[in-house]
Amino acid sequence: MAIKKEPEILLKASKINKSFGNFIANKDIDISIAKGEIHALLGENGAGKSTLVKIFYGVLKPDTGTIEINNSEVYISSPNSARKNGIGMVFQHFSLFPALTVAENILIALDKKIKFKDLISEISKLSKEWELFVDPLKRVSELSVGEQQRVEIIRCLMQNPKLLIMDEPTSVLTPQEISNLFKILKRLASSGCSILYISHKLEEIIELADQVTILKSGESIATIDAKKTNTKFLAETMVGKEITDLKKTNSISVTKDTALELNGLNKDKETDFGISLKNINLKVNYGEILGVAGIAGNGQVELMEILSGETLCEKDDQILLENKPVGFKSITERRQLGIETIPEERTLHATVPNLTIAENTFLTYFFKYPKANDIISNLLNNPHNSKIESEKIIKDNDVRCPETNPLANQLSGGNLQKFILGRSLANNPKVAIFSQPTWGVDIGAATSIRQKLLNLSNSGKAVILISQDLEEIFELSDKICVMNDGTLSKILPVAQITAEDVGLLMGGKLDASNQVETTE
Repeated sequence: MAIKKEPEILLKASKINKSFGNFIANKDIDISIAKGEIHALLGENGAGKSTLVKIFYGVLKPDTGTIEINNSEVYISSPNSARKNGIGMVFQHFSLFPALTVAENILIALDKKIKFKDLISEISKLSKEWELFVDPLKRVSELSVGEQQRVEIIRCLMQNPKLLIMDEPTSVLTPQEISNLFKILKRLASSGCSILYISHKLEEIIELADQVTILKSGESIATIDAKKTNTKFLAETMVGKEITDLKKTNSISVTKDTALELNGLNKDKETDFGISLKNINLKVNYGEILGVAGIAGNGQVELMEILSGETLCEKDDQILLENKPVGFKSITERRQLGIETIPEERTLHATVPNLTIAENTFLTYFFKYPKANDIISNLLNNPHNSKIESEKIIKDNDVRCPETNPLANQLSGGNLQKFILGRSLANNPKVAIFSQPTWGVDIGAATSIRQKLLNLSNSGKAVILISQDLEEIFELSDKICVMNDGTLSKILPVAQITAEDVGLLMGGKLDASNQVETTE
């Protein structure tokens, strides 16, 4: 009988501790990553994932603990030190200069001296060898998000890494780009390079990883063979409780009554970094969820500003609520008519961080309270009605608060999002428009938020969901369209469009005709 050979360990971290004041980010974390292994790191928001990988990459220093590479203890004092020890990292938010070329971006990050001509040759060689096709002389501002990620990977490969850390690498990629990325990562692993892969997408982890280490409250609670588990087990281990399946059963069938409609909407960009909206046509009926997919930066922000009333239309009838024009209505006027919008940015946009939950509730619905025009006076006197309402929102939406009526910035991202969502739903809207509602929140909060959206449509309300998360789009939507470069594709029932089709539309590879499909 053959004896199973133990894997050769590349990196071993023991008893890693890191605190920020009284907050313990990492507590006695142990993790081992084998050579040529794809090792996933999983955990809720605040579980300590980012702190740990920043320690590995030298951005942070541990308070106590040891790191060994190839059985030798190392001290990683900086990113330069990490790279010298064979560790490369691709951050979730790329660190590229848009005005510089691919080659120039790679050159300024290299720790070695190299002639520019030789650099071009080396980039081209790596690009071809690893199928990371990118033009070294092209400006980064001209590249797609997927191409920018290739630049980041090539930049790491120039350092001949033993370990490549990837932080949420697929959050802004199309399905086709994700498939290509996985092929590259598997090839890297088979060549002996280890991968430490951070993601909240459990299906990806099952498909890609060999091992999964789960962090909870700063501690490593389990390391699991990814090929012998499932997404439900991973989710429930991560959050420490049972995750219930979403219930998408309409108590009120989708009606043929149009709730909100956009007709031939055009809007020139207001800054050099904005996107112009071009002939946007959109229709959502009562009782349905319309999913708007797309890679960030293709006009979703501008569309949201138009829908919310932050930016007014050129013509009043370019937006119709129940066939009545509202294009010239303000945010408050639209709210009073039954349109609620939940923006992507939770702090500063959806809430004032240094005001209490009750005060944030009042600011949203000041028109409902006595002396509505005297906003400052009401805030200073802490209006009793808004405090009662905010307490009800907290209770009904399971918002975990550190104290009674805390400041908005005292809540975790997931709990703040649950409050914002609950506050909007408390106004009993006819139409609710959500932008990236589960962005950056853990699976427990995400499941709760998604069920709220389903409950809203199940009760006969109209919902528009703007999201980069294709799993979320397909899980919740009745109909789907895609934004690309300020245009909106045809609206199709979810049964008539595939994730691959959506990916091609997101990448501009299919005709994104903005004729609304009038399917019943």
